[in-house]
Amino acid sequence: MNRPVATEDHNSLQALLTTIDLPSLLDHAWLDPLQGGSAMGEQLEAARFWGCRGFCIPSGWVRKVRPHLPTNGPTRLVAVVGFPTGAVPSAVKLAEAEWVAEAGADELDVVPDFAALADGNTEQVHGELAAIVQLGLPVKVITEAARLPGPLLEQLVEMAVDAGAQWLKTGAGHGPGVAPELVRQLVKLARGRAAVKAAGGIHGLEQALRLLEAGARRLGLSRAPALLEAARRHQTGNLR
Repeated sequence: MNRPVATEDHNSLQALLTTIDLPSLLDHAWLDPLQGGSAMGEQLEAARFWGCRGFCIPSGWVRKVRPHLPTNGPTRLVAVVGFPTGAVPSAVKLAEAEWVAEAGADELDVVPDFAALADGNTEQVHGELAAIVQLGLPVKVITEAARLPGPLLEQLVEMAVDAGAQWLKTGAGHGPGVAPELVRQLVKLARGRAAVKAAGGIHGLEQALRLLEAGARRLGLSRAPALLEAARRHQTGNLR
C-alpha cells in the first residue's frame, strides 16, 4: 500500500516524473507459465506500443517472439535463464543461455545457483556467471536480495561484478516486494560497478518513482503498460 505523500516529498516525485523517460526505464515482464501464444502476443504489442525498454520472457519463447520485435526498435528482447530457482547444472544453464543468445535475445536475466552459493561453492557460481557473460550479451544477475543473508549477498555481488555482469537485479519476483531500502543496499554494494534493476511487487506509480529515486536504473514488472497509462493520466499530482 502506498503511504501518504508529504508536500515536499510529493514535489520531488513530481519533478522526477517530469525529468525521466519512464518507458525507457521499464522491462515489461511476461513470465506466466499458464499463458499461451495469444496472451504473449498481446503483451508483446503492449510493450512495443508503450516503448518499454525491454520485454522479459521465458527462454522457450525467444525464437517465437524475435521475428515480431524489430531489432532496431526501442524494445529489447530479454530472456530469463535458470528461472526461477537457478538450481540446474551449470552446463544446462550455459546451454540455455547459448540457445537464447542464438535465438535472438538481446539481454539475459540470470538466476545463479543459490544452493551452491550457500554451500560455499563460489568457484562454481563465479564460473557459471563468467561463462554466460562471455556470450557477449548484457547480463543481469538476479540476487534475491530481500531473502539472501547479508554476507552471501555481498559475496554474490562481488562475484557478479568480477564475472563482468553489467546489472544486479533485486529478485525474480518471489518473496516480499522490492523496497527502496533494498535498492539503496544493492547500489551501495555495487559501488558504481554495476547498475541496479528493481523487480518484484511493483504495482503503483508512486512506488516505481521511489525505487528510481533510490537508485534503480531499470524496473521490471508485469504491469508496465498500466503503470505508463497511470503516468500519462497523471495531471493533478495524485500519485496512484
